[in-house]
Amino acid sequence: MASAADRIPVDHHDWHSPDYVEEWIARDVTRDAERRLRLREMLAAAPAAKNDPLAVLDVGGGYGVVTEEVLDMFPRAVVTLQDYSQPMLDRARARLAGAAGRVRYVLGDLRDPAWVAAVGGPFDLAVSAIAIHNLRDSDQIAACYRGIASVLKPGGAFLDYDLFELIGGLAIQMRVIERAGFTDVACLWRQERVAIIRALRPAGAG
Repeated sequence: MASAADRIPVDHHDWHSPDYVEEWIARDVTRDAERRLRLREMLAAAPAAKNDPLAVLDVGGGYGVVTEEVLDMFPRAVVTLQDYSQPMLDRARARLAGAAGRVRYVLGDLRDPAWVAAVGGPFDLAVSAIAIHNLRDSDQIAACYRGIASVLKPGGAFLDYDLFELIGGLAIQMRVIERAGFTDVACLWRQERVAIIRALRPAGAG
């Protein structure tokens, strides 16, 4: 029998429409102040020093807000920003023009296993914010977590800020992340429907 998460309607966003993306970003930036505070708290939990030369994957990075915070917090980091929407990537490229040598952009659908090879790696850190829940389907979400684990270096970390209550709840998603190949899965912050999770790829992973 299908779970409640399986029965959630498919994503209603038109991410391939430049006009829709422009309107969505105009609404989204109104939440910048609070969201950036949470992103900084999330990134502060990365097992890395400020000047480490990190390779970072931003999953569903949209118009570059998370990548921007990564670049500010870790001045020697290089980020691969993956997203499903070309209009979003175009906006990210414009937003992050001053960091052109530190950001690589990858168009890819998290529902297609080919995204894993497209982003490359391995990465020291994977981050995501308000993105993976858009997959809706529980099997696709689990596959996405496995893909993230597969491109992380042993000992690498995954930091995820998301609407977990829309995809079965925080406890369920933490178990799914653990089964995807992570250890030390912990909730760092939670408020109503949203939470921040940190998970580690085992140091001995092959």
